[in-house]
Amino acid sequence: MRRLLGLLATVAIVFFTGLEVNASETAVAVKFDAANLATPEGKDASAYLRGVYIDVTTAKSKLQAAGYTIVGEYEVLKSGTTILFTDDALKAEGAKKERGFAALERLYVDNVNKQITMTNPVYFGKAYMQDDYNHAVFYKELQTLASTFGELQASVDKLEFDDLAGYHFMMGMPYYEDMLEVGKGSHADLIAKAKASEQFLFELKLSDNVTIVAMGLNDETTKFPEKTGLQNALVLPYIVLIEGDKAKALNAKFYIALSYPLLTMGEFTHIVSIPGAIDTDLHKAFK
Repeated sequence: MRRLLGLLATVAIVFFTGLEVNASETAVAVKFDAANLATPEGKDASAYLRGVYIDVTTAKSKLQAAGYTIVGEYEVLKSGTTILFTDDALKAEGAKKERGFAALERLYVDNVNKQITMTNPVYFGKAYMQDDYNHAVFYKELQTLASTFGELQASVDKLEFDDLAGYHFMMGMPYYEDMLEVGKGSHADLIAKAKASEQFLFELKLSDNVTIVAMGLNDETTKFPEKTGLQNALVLPYIVLIEGDKAKALNAKFYIALSYPLLTMGEFTHIVSIPGAIDTDLHKAFK
């Protein structure tokens, strides 16, 4: 049945390719006000916050002054640098079962569009924590970022808050829980394999049996933000959750759609090979 639904979804994509209108062509960014998400139910949540351009050193200093720990940084296609950061509250949430992806926030220093872009903790927190979402934790993170970086704009990329926990791109596409299992073995062995791979970037230990690792992808695979939009290139690097004796990653059909909520069916066909390529790249790292 799942295979049939997937086939029907693919047919729909092809059929509607010429009929889609990209919302990003007509939507207008608005000034961000964190208070609007104090009670988020029934409201839209922007995926990102965009601000005035600053360099990587300044961005890291501001994050550290606000109480964050810099986990690592990653240059994306020579177009900018993604800074991954965390704090104790985020790590505590991420240590919960299958919630490790929520432990990191991202800030992208965009050298192409001359701006900075941050993940909205409420948006990604709800998507990753699912029924375990604690709004007090993630709203406080949002307030901290808003006060640290001054006047911000809410990205036009957004979804309704109430839909984030059960989000999937369309019929037949994966949900959050439909993760890829990319490796299996003892926790220590999986971490050792990750570190031995040329794709390994950095790690963050969340508990005795929960660790997340940032992994690079094949050079060709990494280029997909050039098609989906460099303004959201902080989608990279890819994160793998090592929990117990399994290494898991978000299904790219879910993760890319969540990170690019304006992506149309027609545009998705332009990167149709990318989810499979990501799966292959990550499996290779944990052989």
